[in-house]
Amino acid sequence: MAEEERVEVVRGWQALWKTEDWWAVWMAFIVIFISLALYYTGNISALKTLAVSAPPKWKALSQVTAYYKTHWFGYIVNYVFWLVIFTISSKILGFKPRDFVPSFTFVYIMSILIFFVATNYYAHHYNIEPPILAVIVGLILGNLFRFPKWMDAGFRVEYYIKTGIVLLGATLPFSLIFMAGPYVLAQASIIAIITFLSIFYIGRGLGIDKRTAAVLGAGGAVCGVSAAIAMAAAVRAKKEDYVFGIAAVIIMAIIAIFLLPGIAMSMHPPMHPAEAGAWIGTSEFADAAGFAAADWYGTWYYDHVAKTIMGISTKDLCIWAYTLMKVIGRDIWIGLWAFVMAVVSTTRWEVEETGAKPSAMEIWWRFPKFVIGFFIASALMTAVIGTVSADVYLHHMKPNLIAPIKTMRTWTFIFTFFSIGMTTRFREFVKFGARPWAAFFIGAAINIVLGFILSHYIFGPIAWLRLPEWAPKI
Repeated sequence: MAEEERVEVVRGWQALWKTEDWWAVWMAFIVIFISLALYYTGNISALKTLAVSAPPKWKALSQVTAYYKTHWFGYIVNYVFWLVIFTISSKILGFKPRDFVPSFTFVYIMSILIFFVATNYYAHHYNIEPPILAVIVGLILGNLFRFPKWMDAGFRVEYYIKTGIVLLGATLPFSLIFMAGPYVLAQASIIAIITFLSIFYIGRGLGIDKRTAAVLGAGGAVCGVSAAIAMAAAVRAKKEDYVFGIAAVIIMAIIAIFLLPGIAMSMHPPMHPAEAGAWIGTSEFADAAGFAAADWYGTWYYDHVAKTIMGISTKDLCIWAYTLMKVIGRDIWIGLWAFVMAVVSTTRWEVEETGAKPSAMEIWWRFPKFVIGFFIASALMTAVIGTVSADVYLHHMKPNLIAPIKTMRTWTFIFTFFSIGMTTRFREFVKFGARPWAAFFIGAAINIVLGFILSHYIFGPIAWLRLPEWAPKI
């Protein structure tokens, strides 16, 4: 394989403006700072216009058309906002605006239609939430119709989800992260180590190339697509290795969207939302798919079992537990595993090719920068919330500042879920043969079973069932 066909990473100061990780941070903080500015200057109506939300639950078409007649200007403002900031950043990242603009416009229009259908009374009754519907619609369109290649410019799965995760940090209390930290890191470390080693050595036993096995191991053990790409760069794998890694991750992630919540719902009694969120965070294989699964289960539990536990919304408990496990716990292992395997690759696998040893900065280049953004956003908004009383927070700040940020986050997640479906091509997966699939899915099965044991039996009683105690009562 030629040198230029190997996966490389951007290093140095240019990474601040030439990588999706950093741009996701900048995009999210643009949203946060605009929201803060409008809130503190008293322009709350302008903020709510920008952060236009999906229609409320509706039965008659007249109800939703009335909503759109009232909020049509907000959709234009919201669309223009996302279009401008994503187009500018995408151009800097190397995408052509003439490709990105029409493609993103298609994504945005489909997102509106997805919200329209998913907020229907009957769709809501059968738990067809917007994230689930977005994935399904994307899969149908992406596999039944052939779209021009240039439209991939707007199907930016990683970019959208990383931006959304940083925004999620702005709505997740930092105190909650601090309290659950030791348990999160312990559970994440167990799963990251065992799953990676399982996939890697099963793959090697089946005769798979060591670099391919490393990419698959990272994809299954850590953060799906991001981990597969980072590992490919760390071990200088071929691009086809991480392409297959992404394919395996996406397939398993889509299966897990339905499998994990389905099992949790079928239990008697249904699995505690915090335990379910932790299990999904431990055993899902992509951030966006995991959020969809956690959101689905949290909404189902809210509608069918209990709306609150110790005064905390069961929807929030599921999402918080998922985020703590997946974004904070497992995603950190992207940098750790990439560094470890960069050392192994350079000192053992590539010594004859390069003769160079990895620098101490290697772990920094592999570390997912959007996780840093997540922590900063959480700390910033926790400080902001701490400046007001609980009464002011509940009746003014939460509906007029936090809620609009949550709405903007929701838009990025819908962009993500739809893009996942549009970029998943089932016909391309058969060419890789059976052995890589076997290695990955055996490792994935180990992950799911181990994740359930850890979330429900081991850390459940000492951590996840106590999440409502740690959560701020405001």
